[in-house]
Amino acid sequence: MARGDRSRQDDNGYEGGNNQVRLGPRDSLIGKLTIAGDLHVQGTVEGELAASGDIQVDSSASVKATLEGRNVTVQGQVQGNVVARRRLTLAGSGALNGDVRVSRLSVEDGAMLNGNISMQPAGPEENENHEEAPAEGETVAVAESEQQG
Repeated sequence: MARGDRSRQDDNGYEGGNNQVRLGPRDSLIGKLTIAGDLHVQGTVEGELAASGDIQVDSSASVKATLEGRNVTVQGQVQGNVVARRRLTLAGSGALNGDVRVSRLSVEDGAMLNGNISMQPAGPEENENHEEAPAEGETVAVAESEQQG
């Protein structure tokens, strides 16, 4: 079951300034989900997921879908193409099989990525921190995290 948490009211009395949807570990979704806000996936998804905010795929999740969000964090298994308008983060427990289009990419030690990567600067509306995007043709370094243990 998906659950929506809403925080602020607009001029019409509707809440929704910080919409968050969570698919729990026993939840499954087959189809297309488009939300205005953030999405947290712990269960099983097949289809398409699009969020105006961030998407987080937990280590318990199994996703066979295209993903599109502002920041996308993959800690579980994802099979499908990913568009991260700002940053894609692959955690050490994450595995992504699909093509990605990102502004910034972070890959932790132990993560797996199989697919083509296309990098482009974030648009002004997506670049909230006003970070410098790499110029076309500029080399982008991906930092390797320290190994734990």
